[in-house]
Amino acid sequence: KSYMFVGWLLASLSMLVLMATSDLSLVREMQTNDAGEEVEVTMAPANAPSIPGFSLAVLLFGTGFWFADVMGDSIVAEKAKLEPPESRGQLQSTCYACRFFGLMCAAPISTVLYSKYSPGLVIAIMALLPLAMLPLIYNLWEMKNQSIKPTKDQCGEIWTTVCSRAVWQPMGFVFLYNLLQVGNAAWREFLKTVLGFTANQLNILLIVAYVLLYAGIMAYKYYFIKWSWQAVYIVTTMLNGVFSALQVLLIQGITFGISPFLFALGDDAFADFISGIQFLPTTIMMVHLCPTGSEGASYAMFTTVNNSALGLSSAISTMMLGIWDVSKETLASGDVSGMTKLTVLTTALQVSGVLFVGLLPKTKEDLVRLHTDGLSGSRIGGFIFLSITLLS
Repeated sequence: KSYMFVGWLLASLSMLVLMATSDLSLVREMQTNDAGEEVEVTMAPANAPSIPGFSLAVLLFGTGFWFADVMGDSIVAEKAKLEPPESRGQLQSTCYACRFFGLMCAAPISTVLYSKYSPGLVIAIMALLPLAMLPLIYNLWEMKNQSIKPTKDQCGEIWTTVCSRAVWQPMGFVFLYNLLQVGNAAWREFLKTVLGFTANQLNILLIVAYVLLYAGIMAYKYYFIKWSWQAVYIVTTMLNGVFSALQVLLIQGITFGISPFLFALGDDAFADFISGIQFLPTTIMMVHLCPTGSEGASYAMFTTVNNSALGLSSAISTMMLGIWDVSKETLASGDVSGMTKLTVLTTALQVSGVLFVGLLPKTKEDLVRLHTDGLSGSRIGGFIFLSITLLS
């Protein structure tokens, strides 16, 4: 409870300080553009937050948020291990469905509030909602004065866990697969510069993406949860390859009579639907890997592997921008050859993740069998796993 309390309090205070020390309104003025037309221009006020100050506030907010989030994940992981075998995964799928439902609702609400009012109202909500969590945290029940294993013993349990083949093999798949999900970092620039998408249209893409992300979570909860983990990843990876290939058609202007916006909406949104389906199998698997008594530390370590791979993937996508010329000026001139090649390359990398699906157990029963495998207890596997976790 204390960790969650500190996390939400830090998140709230960072936004309150930002509100108290700067002007978070927007100044709208009419100006004449190069074509001689009167257009409304939005500008920051004189006392707007500085970039370093705003960045620090967001960093502290994110730190507090994830501090509390890790504690929430620990609770879910601990309770999920108490589920009967025939319903394993239902608790997690329900909790994450609630989480992504909140994201789905927050995206349009924040967009409307930002457009109709000002960023200050959004920041105020970001400051007040964490404060509203504090009384709820106080009412959480937790066992008092329970015996806690020494740090040395807990580290020993975690080391034994990561040396198990049931851990380093499937988590190796998670790392490699997410590392290969390299996106096209120039895609949004293409949508704005070449297709002329407005800020509102880009926001609509984001909102629909969150809606279908939630739909993907629900689809797994009620249907795909019966599939093997390997089957889920094989089918969704192939579908992702199809939708990524459709982006090449959009770049070339081949939309079969559909407006570019609706065509892009289908591409981007259904990619998030697929991500929603893929999200739960690995989180359910991670809970099965957590040793009793160290659920929080173990689950945080496993999700760190997942998130670090995604972070490296994002960095790689940025580095790949230099392979071909996909600058704003080049795209504006009508040269999209580099954009086409980059999209084909990133699609091929994303689909290649299916080559490692054999590392993933088919079912929870297969995961249990890996614990007794001849390679289980490999210190080399455990060392490589921890090295990747720490260095990433």
